[in-house]
Amino acid sequence: MQHNQLLKIAKDFGSPIYIYDSEVISGQYKRLMSAFSNVKQVKINYAVKALSNISILKLMRTLGAGLDTVSIQEVKLGLTAGFPAEKIIFTPNGVSLEEIETVAKLGCQINIDNLSILEQFGTKHPEIPVCIRINPHVMAGGNTNISVGHIDSKFGISIHQIPHILRIVENTRMHINGIHMHTGSDILDIDVFLYASEILFETAKNFKTLDFIDFGSGFKVPYKAGDIETNIEEFGEKLTKRFNEFCEEYGKDLTIAFEPGKFLVSAAGQFLAKVNVVKQTTSTVFAQVDSGFNHFIRPMLYGSQHEIENLSNPSGRERFYSVVGYICETDTFANNRRIAEINEGDILAFKNAGAYSFTMASNYNSRYRPAEVLWHNGEAHLIRKRETFDDILRNQIEIDLKPKKKSVKA
Repeated sequence: MQHNQLLKIAKDFGSPIYIYDSEVISGQYKRLMSAFSNVKQVKINYAVKALSNISILKLMRTLGAGLDTVSIQEVKLGLTAGFPAEKIIFTPNGVSLEEIETVAKLGCQINIDNLSILEQFGTKHPEIPVCIRINPHVMAGGNTNISVGHIDSKFGISIHQIPHILRIVENTRMHINGIHMHTGSDILDIDVFLYASEILFETAKNFKTLDFIDFGSGFKVPYKAGDIETNIEEFGEKLTKRFNEFCEEYGKDLTIAFEPGKFLVSAAGQFLAKVNVVKQTTSTVFAQVDSGFNHFIRPMLYGSQHEIENLSNPSGRERFYSVVGYICETDTFANNRRIAEINEGDILAFKNAGAYSFTMASNYNSRYRPAEVLWHNGEAHLIRKRETFDDILRNQIEIDLKPKKKSVKA
């Protein structure tokens, strides 16, 4: 999108605001499908938690994607967006048996990641197909905040517990139709991922009724100029060769599945905020914007560095700024970052803000959550209204706090 288009959206719909480009999302989806074009059956399940706006889900449906969900609410969003239940996989962690049973009744694919629930569900519903999430004990991302395949992770059933899984399956006679892993985010080392895949292949050999193997996702996306990313094309070539070999050994053409979230929507999103104040201290120049970690928490929570561009003065002389928010907490988006000269009223764009951004927004400091816009077919479409004070009060209940009158004795 061009600077003038972004500035017009900020003018028309106000700031702060999230903007997503549907062409970028479509391009990323086609890129991933192309990387595995030599596999007979490929299934891409979009990870709803990355960006759950129903218009984004509908876009994913038009592309041919399924959905990866982690809560019954995400399942309901998917159904509302028009996805058939059989195109939704439910991969929760730590939820109740009752929630899993409710989703199963809707007809979604169930993915279970602990022995206790596996045994309970298999005992009560042996006829319902179940996928098993394995923890391969592989640190693929390098950061324990975003890597979920390491030995201390709460996700998945340990590969060392395969005998326990097999005992449960044998005793309950439950139907296992899929094996799954997700090692975490920001995977760069393809060989490490392929090593984890070999663990998954070895696990899959224990089950004779599989329909698919789900390799998760977590591919690294670039956050700034010159940043590195997962080589999807090389990865596709190497994993395709090994997957096809395994299918031949297994004696059946299985479906290869992935559950990308960030890979599909991160680069498609930009977060726009207006500069309220330029504040010079003895050592720092602060650019204070009309937002904070209540809207865009990734830089504070994960230490992620998002490129920041001054849309109002893109070719201006660069100076060093610390970009901070208006929340009554330390909410620093960037420290001493080189940005084209900033003046009060300028609009700053935070790049790669499509994933895990709005979905993690809150009303902290009683601030409103921002609007969302989808740029589609050359036009800006409002897909979520900015909140109002009525939204802050919604679901709150006022009670009578007047002191009780003391009874007068006769």
